[in-house]
Amino acid sequence: MKRYTVSVVRERLSQALDEAERGLPVIIERKGVRYRLAVEKPPRKRRKPQFRIEILDPAIEAGQWTWDWTPDGLRFRDTRPK
Repeated sequence: MKRYTVSVVRERLSQALDEAERGLPVIIERKGVRYRLAVEKPPRKRRKPQFRIEILDPAIEAGQWTWDWTPDGLRFRDTRPK
């Protein structure tokens, strides 16, 4: 672990940044308070989700459908004007 005072880190900022980039802990002390210099990892890029359902009916894709209760159970009903 490398410790610097504020006055020293002003002179050697690039060295302190290089050490932090290599993964070494870097502490900067000022008036008894310690600050940790660390490298943030870039956020991982998310992949676009792949569609798992292929929509074949244009009424379903447009949201023009509903479910109806029948004596036999649920049934799909197209709500497009006929």
